[in-house]
Amino acid sequence: MKSTVILLLVFLSVKARGQTEFPITRFGAKSTMNFDNANAIQRAIDSATLKGGTVMIPAGMYLTSPLQLKSNVTLHLDKDAILFGSTERMHYSGPALIVCKGQQNVGITGEGMIDGQGRELVENTIQCLREGKIQDEEWLKKRPTEKNRPNLLYFENCTGVRIKGVTLKNAACWVQNYKECTHVVIDGINVESTAYWNNDGVDIVDSKDVVIKNSYFNAADDAICLKSETAARTCEDVTVENCTLRSSANGFKLGTGSLGGFKNIVVKNITVFDTYRSAIALEAVDGGFIENVHVSGVNATNTGNALFIRLGKRNTDDRYSTVNNIVIEKVKAEIPAGKPDIGYPQEGPLPKMPIQYVLPMVIAGLPGHPVKNVQLMDIEVVYQGERVKGAINEVPDNPAGYPEFTMFGDLPAWGLYVMHADSIQMWNFKVDVRRGDSRSALMFEDVKAILLRHVKVPEKKEMNTSHIEAKTLSF
Repeated sequence: MKSTVILLLVFLSVKARGQTEFPITRFGAKSTMNFDNANAIQRAIDSATLKGGTVMIPAGMYLTSPLQLKSNVTLHLDKDAILFGSTERMHYSGPALIVCKGQQNVGITGEGMIDGQGRELVENTIQCLREGKIQDEEWLKKRPTEKNRPNLLYFENCTGVRIKGVTLKNAACWVQNYKECTHVVIDGINVESTAYWNNDGVDIVDSKDVVIKNSYFNAADDAICLKSETAARTCEDVTVENCTLRSSANGFKLGTGSLGGFKNIVVKNITVFDTYRSAIALEAVDGGFIENVHVSGVNATNTGNALFIRLGKRNTDDRYSTVNNIVIEKVKAEIPAGKPDIGYPQEGPLPKMPIQYVLPMVIAGLPGHPVKNVQLMDIEVVYQGERVKGAINEVPDNPAGYPEFTMFGDLPAWGLYVMHADSIQMWNFKVDVRRGDSRSALMFEDVKAILLRHVKVPEKKEMNTSHIEAKTLSF
């Protein structure tokens, strides 16, 4: 009788706070690494979804196998609360530790942490592969494929998703995937995920009305990545603002998956550092489109490439991608001579072909399929430069190559290289190099309609950079 009264008082005190709360300890959860709390936490979620409420994870360490988040439920992690994902691969029958499909009004909030224990999970995955418990066609050649490495969070076909304040750590694959979702807000989160490969900080896949803001990402793969995996769908109305990005791949990227398209994308006020590939990469290579992208306020240091825009053709059908109406403004970047991500747990792979020179910003379409309407304004990029002198072969179109800034090998310009483009406008554009470089500062090949205003390159006689080389220009 006494215990019943105490439970009733606890329930009333929780109810009085204004929203029904469901502490997981009330459903049998234990703060220990020797107990799987999945059943207890799932019971709390199932109870909360009936009328809506918050599932509370108090301070402590809680081990769990996969969970299903449901409509009208917020999972809240108190300060010093850590939810550890199981390291047993056979516990995972779905795509992630926390899965949410076809739900509405869901969230994960708080000052606590979700740790996927990705490295240990991959080690167990390999053990399961060796024992024949699961199958994978690639793991002996390279590593277990993404289908065998769970995400940390997976949302599909959900409306009204809010992720706020939490730390997400150590995924075995992508940290968080929002696929075909609407009205998503990711605010003030911290992502630390360098445990293994292919662990993008966040992936937005064919989703609409998405905001990512005030957040920090440190990921072995792309920090923030938008993808389109279905030809009939798009990523649309996505805003990224006030974020700090570190990656052994790209900082902010559209693509590589680009079957459908990307429309009305805004990126503003981001800091990128120690990033191996590009600070900003816009890539349409699977027959889809990129349209109406506005990037403003980028501060990039120790980054392999400031800007990479690519229209390619990996798809084997007759569709060609399009890239149109891109504005890049207020960018400051410093490009080193060496590899920017040396010393991080998972470094980006070396290029397939040897690179002698520091590589420039790149805008590259295909013959007959140009990148169109790109404005570059208030750009200042400083290159460390190198005094290497070597032969540079003709630049290949490489239509089906994996899109990254090293895909063409050495390029004949050190500041900006543009090929197969139409309507390129540049205002207040400045590039500089600290050490000698035998190439031209800027080069345009098969480019129509160029407008240059207040473009500044070094005037050093020992460097062949005081002029602009151009082929097939139309003013």
